[in-house]
Amino acid sequence: MLIRWTFEDDGAATVAEMERNQPKLDIESKRNIAYAPDSEDTRLDVFRPASATDPLPVVVWIHGGAWVSGSKDNVAPYLEMVANEGYAAIGVDYTLGPEATYPTAFEQLNTALEYIDDHADELGVDPDRIILAGDSAGSQLASQLAVLVTNPHYAHFTGIEPALSPDQLDAVILYCGIYDLDAMAELTGIESWGLKTALWAYTGTKEWSQLASGSLMSTQNWVTEDFPETFISGGNGDALTWIQSLPMSQTLRDEGVSVTELFYQADHQPALPHEYQFHLDLADARNAFDKTLGFLQRVTAEST
Repeated sequence: MLIRWTFEDDGAATVAEMERNQPKLDIESKRNIAYAPDSEDTRLDVFRPASATDPLPVVVWIHGGAWVSGSKDNVAPYLEMVANEGYAAIGVDYTLGPEATYPTAFEQLNTALEYIDDHADELGVDPDRIILAGDSAGSQLASQLAVLVTNPHYAHFTGIEPALSPDQLDAVILYCGIYDLDAMAELTGIESWGLKTALWAYTGTKEWSQLASGSLMSTQNWVTEDFPETFISGGNGDALTWIQSLPMSQTLRDEGVSVTELFYQADHQPALPHEYQFHLDLADARNAFDKTLGFLQRVTAEST
């Protein structure tokens, strides 16, 4: 609960920072659409340009918060900006730990993709041009869904039927994520205590690194050459960049996946923190947004 409170306090400040950096918006939204019954947690928001009439390529963004905090509201200002540039953007909620444990959130998000596919017309999205995206823990979940869709061997071990086919995924956007839980298990210090405690809450066990949950969440071990084209980034002041994002990028490239990197030298100033991309007071964050849009423009144009 302490971890949740800390993340929620930071999240509110970051939302305010994004909102004051937004351009003039001309979008429409549908909020809190139920994608599954019997849970207030299974809701999504849809943002689209107000003038759009045709189905649009859609960015499905999974929020972070160490799997135990956060909500789609934390990324709504960012998704409004994405929609303002001519895309559909969907923010998705899921049940946090410890209220529910792994694989609940993973299964819910797969159900959300099924809902988006089945209701594409009424949502105004093109179900054959989907970009999975996420930040922090949401980046881990986005990468996990992409592996589920593109690696039948992995899907077999999860026991989960993928909601999408591989040809529906145009790309993946991964910001500040976690992809190797073995590396997390080796961390020490107060920050590692917080992450390890969050993983305990999310998986329901202190032994997460030794059990199926830890293995199946470690998407770096399961990516194949069929993983979608990827944009991946992390700040140089974020310890996770050096032990998670950079190794994940290297693994993807080793597998032959097309990767667009946005990383910074170790001595870059200012040192860019975890989730730097949302801190739009920073020129580097605004540049990252522009780079993300450029990536989206290219991958969606190629898929038409």
